[in-house]
Amino acid sequence: MDTISVNRIVQNRINCIRRGSRTEPRGTHSTDFEVHRNWLAITHSLPVSQWYYEATSEWTLDYPPFFAWFEYALSHVAKYFDQEMLNVHNLNYSSSRTLLFQRFSVIFTDVLFVYAIHECCKCIDGKKAGKELTEKPKFILSVLLLWNFGLLIVDHIHFQYNGFLFGLMLLSVARLFQKRHMEGAFLFAVLLHFKHIYLYVAPAYGIYLLRSYCFTANKPDGSVRWNSFSFVRLISLGLIVFLVSALSLGPFLALNQLPQVLSRLFPFKRGLCHAYWAPNFWALYNALDKVLSIIGLKLKLLDPNKIPKASMTSGLVQQFQHTVLPSVTPLATLICTLMAILPSVFCLWFKPQGPRGFLRCLILCALSSFLFGWHVHEKAILLAVLPMSLLSVGKAGDASIFLILSTTGHYSLFPLLFTAPELPIKILLMLLFTIYSISSLKTLFRKEKPLFNWMETFYLFGLGPLEVFCEFVFPFTSWKLKYPFIPLLLTSVYCAVGITYAWFKLYVSVLTDPSVSKTKKQ
Repeated sequence: MDTISVNRIVQNRINCIRRGSRTEPRGTHSTDFEVHRNWLAITHSLPVSQWYYEATSEWTLDYPPFFAWFEYALSHVAKYFDQEMLNVHNLNYSSSRTLLFQRFSVIFTDVLFVYAIHECCKCIDGKKAGKELTEKPKFILSVLLLWNFGLLIVDHIHFQYNGFLFGLMLLSVARLFQKRHMEGAFLFAVLLHFKHIYLYVAPAYGIYLLRSYCFTANKPDGSVRWNSFSFVRLISLGLIVFLVSALSLGPFLALNQLPQVLSRLFPFKRGLCHAYWAPNFWALYNALDKVLSIIGLKLKLLDPNKIPKASMTSGLVQQFQHTVLPSVTPLATLICTLMAILPSVFCLWFKPQGPRGFLRCLILCALSSFLFGWHVHEKAILLAVLPMSLLSVGKAGDASIFLILSTTGHYSLFPLLFTAPELPIKILLMLLFTIYSISSLKTLFRKEKPLFNWMETFYLFGLGPLEVFCEFVFPFTSWKLKYPFIPLLLTSVYCAVGITYAWFKLYVSVLTDPSVSKTKKQ
């Protein structure tokens, strides 16, 4: 393939990335509209035995069975809007009625998200509550969750069904705070069979339920009392997981299709990074490899004929061999992820801090998986940002981490909205959310030390010049045609620094905080 062809592919893919997380959108809406329309058609017009084999469209069904049944239920409402959207062979079909149905279906299912927020607010300590309603932790938390910028643009502008899924997760967290462990375990098991990305936080649930529910007592120093173990409780938890899994996977097991379902859920043939680099450790790793390769070429240490013509910054989702640094395999990312998660799980067991400690471990599991996982999507950062909102109204240190994480994480989602009309919308919405978050949490913790040090303040203000360069300067430079990926690369790398810093700062807090028993003695 010649250089001109490669450049065309690069530019087309960059445009596609900026429109959506899956390729080739049409018109003014992201490709996820077509993805979910196709899933509606598959589940409505084909028997269950063909759901995970159907491949007429490139957007094959790759979510767990509960989500497939969710699409099936929606399809029976969708047929009253536009029957044509349910035709499997109607590829890239779009109509005003179809878009209307899809938009309203997201809004309707957000009812569960609203209810979950209501339950989470019950778990918040109101000791810091001010006289004004707007200064109360519960009010601040409800705004941070209900009007979360990232969830708003991903679900209601870009288009996905994350709201009710996060509702399930937050509701399960609330149930654990309320010591309703069986309900929390059931809700999380159901959630896993709706979207398997929540496996990221499964270690936190498993260890916490074993430590705080299966073991019924602690020693005075906070360590576990081994003779308090309850087999009945362990069997009850296992039964919940088994029954939910059987209900979800049973039909496909009976059809001898379980391997096919799993191959759709875990496509390891995809590359290390998604088309748009998620702002994680591998974005920094890839950028370093590119810098070293450029230096190597300048110093004539590398043979230009041995360097691939198309690099990862082209946006191509594929296996990729690094030029200078060692290439990364799925096994390597798994080992890195497990090593990053292990200290938080260790603290959850040996330094129990109650439900709050569980929530911290959950966030660290989500962030560790985001930073070191294989083929991570940029939207997965919300898996850490939303639960971090609950911690932000409890302690000033957690509020600082939340503000850094949410600001950088939300900014990293900007490439999802790429058109000129969307530019002022995303900037205004993010400014409103960020200004409210900072001002409300500063007011809540006004008697404590400042939420940011000078370095953190400088870094966050740096997002402004970065946006100006990417949106207003770069398009008018000669680099636009030769290096169209630069804005995505800069956004990813800059945000990766902030997210990694927030992860490290939260880890330091978890490792240095005393256990609940020591806190009570003090």
